[in-house]
Formats: sequence, structure tokens, C-alpha cells
Amino acid sequence: MIRRVAVSITVGCAIPGALFYAAFALAGVWVAIGFALAWSYGAIAWRALTGRCTSGLLVLTAAVLTGRSLISFVAGSPFLYFLQPILTDAAIGVAFFVSLFCARTLVARLAGDFYPMTEEIAARPGIQRLFRVLTAMWALLYLGKATFTLWLLLSASLADFVLIKGLTVTVVNFSAAGLTILVAATVGRREGLVAVRA
Repeated sequence: MIRRVAVSITVGCAIPGALFYAAFALAGVWVAIGFALAWSYGAIAWRALTGRCTSGLLVLTAAVLTGRSLISFVAGSPFLYFLQPILTDAAIGVAFFVSLFCARTLVARLAGDFYPMTEEIAARPGIQRLFRVLTAMWALLYLGKATFTLWLLLSASLADFVLIKGLTVTVVNFSAAGLTILVAATVGRREGLVAVRA
């Protein structure tokens, strides 16, 4: 599970972020936008050609990058490129929060991408509580990330924004994924789904 999450975040977020910053530093913002987009589609194509399953996170990243890139190129505005993920993070945070009031939370819908489970396991009260706790955590994470990134975009230079955002988003994503795995493993042990090592 840890390997799958780490690979998904690395391929879907960390590598495109590093490529973006390197291209930005060497050739400017428009080339950087093109590199990030090319990486996402290249990763999807590579997984398809090698017969590997494409993660939902990678497809979502490619779709979001495509929309961001098209809007920014048409408007001729790098600011819009960086504003869009802030709005997306805020919308995702709200979606996680609203799903707390639904029969099936967003984490419950996404859990199968990271840990295969039967409907019987997913219906257990302990697992349902886990889904609700993680959904609340991710709602707060996305809303907090959107708030911080908006403040950074409005107050820092473009070069500082790209560097600081790239570093903080990577650290936050890996930390949140680590906390999610830790909490899920604790509940999994309690539910008898994860073996306890002596």
C-alpha cells in the first residue's frame, strides 16, 4: 500500500512539479507549462503501452493540467495557470466536506485505488468511521492548501511562488499520505485486515 501511494504521488505530483520548476528556471513559464503537460500524458501513455493500470490520480492530474494549460494559453496569462489549482483545491476541499453528509464519502469512493477491499469490508463500522475521519482530514488539508497558496500567489514573486509552492505541496502531499496510511494501518490492524508483526 505504501509503495502504491508513493508511486502515485511521485508520478502524479512530484515529478511534474520538479520538471515544471526546472523548465521554468531554464526557459520560462510557458515552456514549463508544456513540460508538465507532456509528462502527464507521457506517463499515461507509458503505463498503457506497458500494460500497467493507470491510477486515477494520474488521469485526474492530466485532465486538470490540460484545462489549466488551455485556459492560460488562450488568455495569455500565467497568473490564471497558478490561480486555477487554488480554485480546484478549494472546490475539492468543499467536495470532501460535503461528502461527509452523504451515505458514501469521497475517501470511501477513492479507497479502492490504494487498497483493494470487498463491499463487506468497506461496510464495517470501523472502516466507515475511518473513511469519515480521513474525509474530514482531506477536506481541511485541501482548504488549508488553497488558502495558503492564494496568499503566496498574491504576495510573492512568480519565481518564489513556483519554488515555495512546489516544495510545500510535495511535502504536504507526502505527509498527508503518510498520515493517511498510518491511521488506515492502525484501523486495519484493529479490524484484522493488516497482520501485526511480533
